[in-house]
Amino acid sequence: MAAVELSLNDVAHESRESRLMTLARSRVPDDRRRLLMGIADLCEGSADEIRSAHEIVSDVFLTLVRQAEHDIRKALSERLADVAWAPASLINVLALDEIEIARPIIAKSPLLKDQDLIRLLVEATVEHQIEVARRPRVGAIVVDAILDRGEPAVLTALAGNGTADISDTGVRRLVEASRRIAGLRAPLTRHPKLTEDLAQQLYAWVGQALRQAIGERFRIDIDALDAAVAEAVRSANAGNPKTEEWQAPPPDPERDEMERRLIAKLDAAGQLTPGYVVRAAREGRISLFENALAVLGGFAVDDVRRASSAKDAEMLALACAAVGIDRAAFPSMLAELRARTPGHPGGAQYDIRVIRVFDLAPEAAARTFRRAVEPKAA
Repeated sequence: MAAVELSLNDVAHESRESRLMTLARSRVPDDRRRLLMGIADLCEGSADEIRSAHEIVSDVFLTLVRQAEHDIRKALSERLADVAWAPASLINVLALDEIEIARPIIAKSPLLKDQDLIRLLVEATVEHQIEVARRPRVGAIVVDAILDRGEPAVLTALAGNGTADISDTGVRRLVEASRRIAGLRAPLTRHPKLTEDLAQQLYAWVGQALRQAIGERFRIDIDALDAAVAEAVRSANAGNPKTEEWQAPPPDPERDEMERRLIAKLDAAGQLTPGYVVRAAREGRISLFENALAVLGGFAVDDVRRASSAKDAEMLALACAAVGIDRAAFPSMLAELRARTPGHPGGAQYDIRVIRVFDLAPEAAARTFRRAVEPKAA
């Protein structure tokens, strides 16, 4: 079928509805592109032209967009993203389309109301929801819906949107969620509504670089807060009448000395790695594991052994995080160590305090470990 040209003269001399619907039914790609862009031109005409054509345009747009190729729908989305005259029904169809097509509509369209954005949060993909959370000046009702749904990636996008209409309570909810969602922490340190009180709460579970950023922004005493975190670890590992620390049997002196020499050789050759420490633990070679961890981290082996026999795993996790052992490797290591002792170090297999230790930078974990094992001043 030959390409059919659309112009304002065509519309003036023929039945506008008939002409447009004929073009809409055409399957020639060039016809569809000309039709879409021609209608867009028509709708940018005089107020009288827009009023007379509005119903026809709405029907034709919806008919055509559902059949149009990806590139055409994308071009139309980009053209209609920030206009106020487009049919609202068409804007909502495009907002639910593939994310590349929907993105400019969700980001800019003044025709998307709060209820439309909430619909996207309920019905669309996570990628669509992220774009809703990034939308400039997104309203309080939509923000509350995002917080209630609690999707990590969407919350992270919201935390990075400094123009969102979020309440003080909403920022507090984001900070509390950052305890389990590491991706929230960096954008929250820069959020314009982060208060000093919330910054101190956030400080406890961010890495060293973010701690410095918080300290610079709020003039927080970093040394005092680091000491408070270390004291919390020390207190958690203090004597508990219900759960006493297990005293490991003293290592065999001859075997211990052999292991020390082996570790020293590996270290001198640059072959002592976090992977070696993990392998020693998984093989159940506890003394070798403790010696390797101590040398790799620059710790006293007695301090590592204290961590291995503690009533929970937080101190051991600090030592492991300090040498670069991955969070994902720790649970299996812990299970193997517990299987070869009376369940030590103790505590739950997935204690949140233990898990968040691995969000610390290695140097911060090492510093916190050393402070935690220091004898408490009288």
